[in-house]
Amino acid sequence: MSAVLPLVDGWPDDEHRQKARFALDFLADSAYEWNDDQALVSPASMGRKLPPALREELFATATVSGLTRSTPAPSPSSATTSLSPNSLTSRPLSSATRSPRSAIQPLQTPMAGHLSGGTTSTPFTLRPLPTMGKVDNRDEIRDFLATRRAKITPQQAGLAPGTRRRVPGLRREEVAVLAGVSTDWYTRLEKGHISGVSEEVLNAVARALQLDAAERAHLFDLARAASARPRSRPPAQKVRTGLQRMLDAMSDAPAIIRNGRMDIVAANQLGRAMYWPVFQQRRTGPPNIARFQFLDPAGRDFFPQWDTAADTIVALLRTEAGRDPYNKDLTDLIGELCTRSDDFRGRWAQHDVRLHHTGTKTFHHPAIGELILDYESMDLHADPGLNLTVYTAAPDTPAHDALRLLASWAATQENAARSPHDERSPH
Repeated sequence: MSAVLPLVDGWPDDEHRQKARFALDFLADSAYEWNDDQALVSPASMGRKLPPALREELFATATVSGLTRSTPAPSPSSATTSLSPNSLTSRPLSSATRSPRSAIQPLQTPMAGHLSGGTTSTPFTLRPLPTMGKVDNRDEIRDFLATRRAKITPQQAGLAPGTRRRVPGLRREEVAVLAGVSTDWYTRLEKGHISGVSEEVLNAVARALQLDAAERAHLFDLARAASARPRSRPPAQKVRTGLQRMLDAMSDAPAIIRNGRMDIVAANQLGRAMYWPVFQQRRTGPPNIARFQFLDPAGRDFFPQWDTAADTIVALLRTEAGRDPYNKDLTDLIGELCTRSDDFRGRWAQHDVRLHHTGTKTFHHPAIGELILDYESMDLHADPGLNLTVYTAAPDTPAHDALRLLASWAATQENAARSPHDERSPH
């Protein structure tokens, strides 16, 4: 986020504010100048290009921070040219307009977040403001875009393969060509400077990288997280009474409700029976599918297609982390899994994401044996952060017979649980 982001709030609409954010942030990071063709060469010349209210605020900030100038900042009345919002473009400047970093004069005792260094004849830099609670997800953006770029060959993108390629997949300049932006601009974007970038540009980059629906949604989630103030969403641990009644009415199909960190927060009788090994975790709080998958030895038995199931779990957690980066419970879980599981840590570094709506899963239940079930999964929009998954089997199939056996076993377990001696064994 730009150091002078609070100064652009006076722009007339979101589109113009986005352009101002990008231009000022670009200056802060790159120490570029603009000349008379939209390039900054000094505070004074910049003042002639800014709207009066923004110009006054910017120069007031510069004065407070100790910025030295050989000439005073121009007053609104002396300005001969005001900046049209449309003249702030998001294209990077050519190398001819860059100022050498050696010309930057650091401020001896800077005030955080204000302009520092320089005179009317030398460029200046912007020291970044504290994040003010915003997520600094530049590393996440960089790694996500770089890993997507590495997955696409020039042939897949319709480009000539060339020779002496030093990187897997596409080069940055090739992505820039496909997206219709300059190489410098895309390089900056891949370094994580995504705040304020328009939807049109993000869509162009998504098309160039051939992102699927989940990856495209994740890119937009990262952009929103970089631009928005933190929003506190309480962890979804309980469900409404109406949701539990709905689950209990599903007597022939296992059903669970989970949150974004893969906690099972509610289930019907068949759902509890099917996920019985997960419910046996000896931990406080709700049973967690991800922790069971990677940290419990029983996970490899319960998920016979373990690698596929593990890939799915990590991709779902990565998707949720992009959607809700302020969720401390989620980041704590990811930190624990990265620390304790090499399998999780390696998959997490791949930055894969996915949407989880429909498909087929295979389980090996300790009492029933193999269960191959179709599932339908949907987010509960009335309860943000919660997801309902229902498992079914076609009639007159082995899977349908297995579900009937599971229902019988579940009833037996429930009756045993009501007895004085709780049977903990599934057999």
